Amino acid sequence: MRMILLGPPGAGKGTQAKTLAQKLDLPHISTGDLLRQNVSQGTNLGKQAKDFMNKGALVPDELVTEMLKQRVTQPDTGNGFILDGYPRNINQAKALDDMLKERNDAIDIVIYLDSSEPVIIQRLSGRLVCSACGGNFHAANMPPKVNMICDNCQGKLYQRSDDKPQTIKKRLQVYLEESSPLIQYYNDKHKLYRLSADEDKDVVLSRIIDLAKEHNDPHKV
Repeated sequence: MRMILLGPPGAGKGTQAKTLAQKLDLPHISTGDLLRQNVSQGTNLGKQAKDFMNKGALVPDELVTEMLKQRVTQPDTGNGFILDGYPRNINQAKALDDMLKERNDAIDIVIYLDSSEPVIIQRLSGRLVCSACGGNFHAANMPPKVNMICDNCQGKLYQRSDDKPQTIKKRLQVYLEESSPLIQYYNDKHKLYRLSADEDKDVVLSRIIDLAKEHNDPHKV
C-alpha cells in the first residue's frame, strides 16, 4: 500500500501518519524528517539543502525529490509507505509518479484530511514544539507532563511564530490556493478520498484504516 496524506496545516497529517505506520506496518516518510536527517548526517544532498535553508530560501523540488527517491529504494518500503508532506505541488506529484513507475509501482490512494478553519486555529494556536527533537505537543489536547518540557528528550518547548491565529488564517488561505491543482490532479486519477479531520483523532484514524483496507495494494505479492 502506497498512501499519501494531504490536508491543510493542523489537519493532523503527521499525527495520523505516525499511528498509521504502526497499525499498517508501513514506514512513515515525512519530507521534513528527510531534510533534517540529510542535513544532520551531512550528506551531499543535505549540504546542498542547508545552503538554501541558511539563506531562508525554499529547498528546490529537485533536491527534496532526490532525497525521497533514495528513501523509497530502501528495503523497508518493499510493501509500501505512507507519505506525509510530499507532494506539495504538481511537479512533485509527477516526479513521484515517474519515480514509482521505474519500479512498476504507483500510488494506491490519496487521502485528503479536510478540516475547518475554527478547528485548525484551535489546534495550531495551542501547538508546542520541542526545540531539541521537534516533537509536537498541545497546550490543551496533549499537554506535556512537565510544563513546557518535552516528555521525550526533556528539551524546551516553544510556540512557533506562525502558529498565531492571524498567521494561521493566512497560511490556510495560501495552502488552499496552492493545493487546489494538486487535489484536482489526484481526483482526475480517481485516487483521491476526502475525510473530515475535525472529529476525534481516533475516529479519523479508524476511517483512514477502513479506506486502506478497501484499497489493498494490487502490486503487493
